[in-house]
Amino acid sequence: MRRYPPIEDHGMVGDLQTAALVSSDGVIDWFCAPRFDSPSIFAALLDHDRGGHFAVTVDGPEVTSRQLYLADTAVLITRFLTPDGVGEVVDFMPVDRPETATDRHRLVRVLRVTRGRVRFTLSCRPRFDYARAPHRLTLDDGVARFAGPGLDVHLQPAGPLVLERDGDDVRAEVELRQGERAATVLTVRAAGGDRPEPPTAESLRAEFDDTRAFWYRWIRRSTYRGRWQETVNRSAITLKLLTYAPTGAPVAAATAGLPEQLGGERNWDYRYTWVRDASLSLNALLGLGFVEEAQAFRRWIAARLMERRTVTGEPLQIMYRIDGDPHLAEETLDHLEGYRGSAPVRIGNGAADQLQLDIYGEAVYALTRIDDLARYLHYDGWLGLSALLDWLVHHWDRPDEGIWETRGGREDFTYSRVMCWTAFDRGIRVARALARPADLTTWTRTRDTILRQIMERGWSERRGAFVQHYGGDVLDASLLLMPAVGFITPGDPRWQSTLDAMDTDLVADSLVHRYDPAASPDGLRGDEGTFSLCSFLYVDALARAGRLHQARYAFDNMLTYANHVGLFAEEIGPTGHQLGNFPQAFTHLALITAALALDEEFDRAER
Repeated sequence: MRRYPPIEDHGMVGDLQTAALVSSDGVIDWFCAPRFDSPSIFAALLDHDRGGHFAVTVDGPEVTSRQLYLADTAVLITRFLTPDGVGEVVDFMPVDRPETATDRHRLVRVLRVTRGRVRFTLSCRPRFDYARAPHRLTLDDGVARFAGPGLDVHLQPAGPLVLERDGDDVRAEVELRQGERAATVLTVRAAGGDRPEPPTAESLRAEFDDTRAFWYRWIRRSTYRGRWQETVNRSAITLKLLTYAPTGAPVAAATAGLPEQLGGERNWDYRYTWVRDASLSLNALLGLGFVEEAQAFRRWIAARLMERRTVTGEPLQIMYRIDGDPHLAEETLDHLEGYRGSAPVRIGNGAADQLQLDIYGEAVYALTRIDDLARYLHYDGWLGLSALLDWLVHHWDRPDEGIWETRGGREDFTYSRVMCWTAFDRGIRVARALARPADLTTWTRTRDTILRQIMERGWSERRGAFVQHYGGDVLDASLLLMPAVGFITPGDPRWQSTLDAMDTDLVADSLVHRYDPAASPDGLRGDEGTFSLCSFLYVDALARAGRLHQARYAFDNMLTYANHVGLFAEEIGPTGHQLGNFPQAFTHLALITAALALDEEFDRAER
């Protein structure tokens, strides 16, 4: 078992309330329960020795492994190729009434041999509460029960698999021949409950069939029929896996603490819901026809607007827990060494109290993007939305921390102003379309004031480009969204010039840096890789600007950096490896948006 497999060397399984990462060695090295943002049970990804893992491996000098998903599902297969045979571990999490929050979650691992004979080794070493809390093991009638703080973890074998005590952990070995199977079911539930029903071959087969059928039914709802069907479907399933079904809130990523630079300090907790990321996820899913998911998030964001429960005193804050709790106190886990020594490991997120004015544009954009808007935006919802815009009239013109959550001080960030413009622009359109009461004179005057300010102060004559913040000359890839929200037409000379400048400053072989930290210090040490979100936004912007062949190359080139099962982390490092939390929702939503834009522009060009 490798100490730290590459970040990209993982697949993910989940049940729409939490998720587990499985390395291509067959090791679950990240799993939190009962929710995405709960303390970890397995976290070897952040500390090989202390973090805990659940491994089902095949060892030997001539063993190689392959990992793949069953097409259009979240059922993951890790295949081991040995001199004596071919074995597989099939991982999945049953999806059972996902809209109802529960403390009970099940991880099923089926071991099977398709050729010859294969010896599997199992090791289950849970470490509760980020490896801060002890546990007590009982092994009774072949079933292991790990009692931790507030949770019990039951490990039940099926078939010819016998668990043995290994201190306070368990291990097992089993040799299977062609056609033979064994299985384990790991169940997490509140402490003190009854032992789960023992798994049988019939019950496991039924759960496998039900899980596969759930994903088949879900992906069939997609209306996408474009050129990149398999890729887009995988990104859509990934976004669905990262969405907490009881509230409809998507998390930014499944993990915490994975570094943006190996050995560096840019290690954040992404298991929360960013208003920005979630709003753009909604737009991507709507583009594929997933209206129910969009409506669920609309309810979530509308509830945040109505509650106005924030730690900042603003109407919204940039991120929340998946249940809408605004408190995300940041702490460091100094007892964990971090992925390949990348410390500190942080949980919680201290950026939650930052001022980022762009979220108001993204929230309004999300709330007004839904098709057949009159059915969804009821009168009380409109009153809340219009009250937000009335407030923003007096609060948009302020320095803020900007989209990238830099910790180097506030500036007048151009992107924040663009999204404030977007908030008023969409509000005006909806008020007129639905004949809703609104102070249209003031909103229109404010919208136009913001546009003039950006054109005068966000534009650099010296650079011939829109810049990161007023008074500066640094470029910023967030501005690639300017045409997408309608702030500027893709053919405008100022925009074409900005694209050319970005090509020079931010783009390397179609991979895009979000900005240059050396030219615009962000308060953190170290460098970072190219930002995969920005690389896909670049594709979208190129396509809209009519640079179709350049856009197609950039998109196809970016797809070559996906991992073996089509997943992306946050960044691509200088050696081509993925960096940052994994898998990253922002990247996958931008992939979908880029594919939709390319299809639209190619279809238009071919007519």
